[in-house]
Amino acid sequence: MCSLFFSGGPCSFHENNLMRFLKIIAIILLVAFVVIQFMPTERNQTDLVPKTDFLLVNNTPENIGNLLQVSCYDCHSNNTNYPWYKKLQPIAWFLEDHIKNGKTDLNFSEWDEYSNRRKNSKLKSIISQIEDDEMPLFSYTLVHRDAVLTEPEKELVIEYMNRIKDSLQ
Repeated sequence: MCSLFFSGGPCSFHENNLMRFLKIIAIILLVAFVVIQFMPTERNQTDLVPKTDFLLVNNTPENIGNLLQVSCYDCHSNNTNYPWYKKLQPIAWFLEDHIKNGKTDLNFSEWDEYSNRRKNSKLKSIISQIEDDEMPLFSYTLVHRDAVLTEPEKELVIEYMNRIKDSLQ
């Protein structure tokens, strides 16, 4: 504003310094973004399906197994099907952290290593979170639209989880 009144005056000096400062900040941010692209992340992928996997241990019907793999297994197993942007930082860090947290809560790949008491607790939690629309996470289903469970699919999975829970008694 001041340069309108004082052409070439002290205000244009401050505007030039501000522009130079903003360019330096932009260059620093760009360099930082490029540098972090070379920082590796841990990949949660394997070609093996362990004998302890939920689907194998429970001889899960194919239709329910497909629902669980599409809606749950990316975050809750030892084999994530990564999206195309998996190597783009800082998104890769977010994915890695999200998967680690998901596997800490429940790991379908290690299902048979859980005690019956823990399995029962996990099944109750799965049922409750599906009923309350807490799982799959909204942030996950924004990108993975095929992971959204319809009401009949929810009922099918919940009924199946209840059957497994009842068999543990």
